[in-house]
Amino acid sequence: MGRVKTTLSLDEGLMRQVRVRAARTGRTQSDILEEALREGLGAVGRIRAVANGDENEALGIASEVVHEIRSEAGRR
Repeated sequence: MGRVKTTLSLDEGLMRQVRVRAARTGRTQSDILEEALREGLGAVGRIRAVANGDENEALGIASEVVHEIRSEAGRR
């Protein structure tokens, strides 16, 4: 599948995390963003399949999980 060039407006802190991860792993920022999108979209699809819910319900569950993980990471 081909690649498409696009422009995004992202939170500065989030983009900083992308740059750091790219530098630490020797990969491009595009590779990091593409991987994150694939993982996130895949997680939503898996949650929707398990919950037999719709897209919005799956996004809500995924959002809750992300907030829980960030909360736990912040406590460490």
